[in-house]
Amino acid sequence: MSSGGDKTSDGGSGDLRKAAERRARLAEELRANLQRRKSQARSRRQGAADARPEGLSTDRHKKD
Repeated sequence: MSSGGDKTSDGGSGDLRKAAERRARLAEELRANLQRRKSQARSRRQGAADARPEGLSTDRHKKD
């Protein structure tokens, strides 16, 4: 008695193919994401540097 979830030798090659397709798809998505992030970083660098000091100011450092 085998359950419906058991793998047989003829279904194993299909599972390997599906796994390979999934790995290829995930690799492609990862490359696309990396390219998108690189593009975003490049576009941010193209602007002029900020003239503001680093960090956040507090109320006691404000000059009124």
